[in-house]
Amino acid sequence: MQTISNYIDGQLVPAVSGGWLEDFEPAAGQAYARIPDSHKTDIDNAVAAARRTFPQWSATPAAERGEWLHRLATLVERDLEILARAESLDSGKPLAVARSVDIPRAAANLRFFAAAASQFASESHAMESGAINYTLRSPLGVVGCISPWNLPLYLFTWKLAPALAAGNCVVAKPSELTPMTAYLFSKLCIEAGLPAGVLNVVHGLGPKAGALLVEHPEVKAISFTGGTKTGANIASHAAPKFKKLSLELGGKNPTLVFADCDFERTVAESLRAAFSNQGEICLCGSRIFIERSLYARFRDEFVKRAQALRLGDPLDEQTEQGALVSEPHLQKVLGYLDLARKEGGKVLCGGRRANLNGRCAKGWFVEPTVIENLPPDCRTNQEEIFGPVVTLIPFDSEEQAIAWANGTPYGLAASLWSRDVSRCHRIAARLEAGLIWVNCWMLRDLRVPMGGVKQSGTGREGGWEAMRFFTEARNVCIKYE
Repeated sequence: MQTISNYIDGQLVPAVSGGWLEDFEPAAGQAYARIPDSHKTDIDNAVAAARRTFPQWSATPAAERGEWLHRLATLVERDLEILARAESLDSGKPLAVARSVDIPRAAANLRFFAAAASQFASESHAMESGAINYTLRSPLGVVGCISPWNLPLYLFTWKLAPALAAGNCVVAKPSELTPMTAYLFSKLCIEAGLPAGVLNVVHGLGPKAGALLVEHPEVKAISFTGGTKTGANIASHAAPKFKKLSLELGGKNPTLVFADCDFERTVAESLRAAFSNQGEICLCGSRIFIERSLYARFRDEFVKRAQALRLGDPLDEQTEQGALVSEPHLQKVLGYLDLARKEGGKVLCGGRRANLNGRCAKGWFVEPTVIENLPPDCRTNQEEIFGPVVTLIPFDSEEQAIAWANGTPYGLAASLWSRDVSRCHRIAARLEAGLIWVNCWMLRDLRVPMGGVKQSGTGREGGWEAMRFFTEARNVCIKYE
């Protein structure tokens, strides 16, 4: 059993209570590490350390703060193999994915906001009456960053990097399901010599450690990525305290396929959008709407390729589909497969728990699943499953496709596939989603705003949006006549 520690005031420490939680390896279905079961004293200690350090850190020149982030990025790049293997073991994702996507993106996040630290500018407005307005942007102080289990280090750094670059001190709470890379990152902070208290990492349960971080009176802002229900709970507790909130929540994302699309590219990318990371990405396209004249051809080719995806031990270099993150999440996904059948869905492939041999015999695996014959308004097509499950639905008109795409409580992402440029612009303007990809999926520019509408969240991450979120704006008006 490995032991994971909190990182508070520059030191690796256990929970004050001495309590521990089990950390499971999804592919093996058994505990392999233990994490601190943190509570109020741990959060209080982390916030106190951040408060003590804030005056010094906020006064550190922006370029110097950026250098610290560059230093951490270099260590992440150096330890790519160690971190990728840890991410694969801890989350169940294929090692090849962690190596090529998760860990490189974590380093890229750090480097992007390291550069942003010294480039962050503010507004100035001259008035004809002989006055000038300029906006000062100051760091907030102590901020809380709560990251999810599906892209652990990737989204952990996506939050803390802009917060630190803007001059804040951070108390971070990684998911208790996937804490390992946040712990390893804490050790890199110590190796880099990051000043004590600048970043603090507290492990533990969301309803305990996470809730206390949200409610702490000295925490000025909360950046959260996770489920919509949890986001609503955070908002209900944080809003009365007038904390700044950034909530990136769930999705039920549509993929719109028109008959004039580039067929080969569309099938390949729609498959990737459906099953990347076992469908455990909030941006995955889980509802695929296909123009009726193309439906049969698209369905047959899509199912053929879904059946060919290699499911297996995440540590095997050839594996394309790994394990789901936890046994409760496995049962949730299997429950939705039962629901889909009850609602009249026809399972074209998958639809079952996958049984592997060897060390993965007790692992939490589900076959890539494709379902048709379900109406757009059924529960399977309305509720977030967050697993390797996709539905296919034929449509007859552009208006129908738009209405069905928008016909859920969510509005995070969408993708659109057509060679008709006018149609692409026309539909993109009407889709109720924060991110819209046309003839591509998951093509990310870190400068652009990322977030959703409706029950997919509030606020935006990325680029200047993130830097602005982690600062307070003050306008100064000077009359110079």
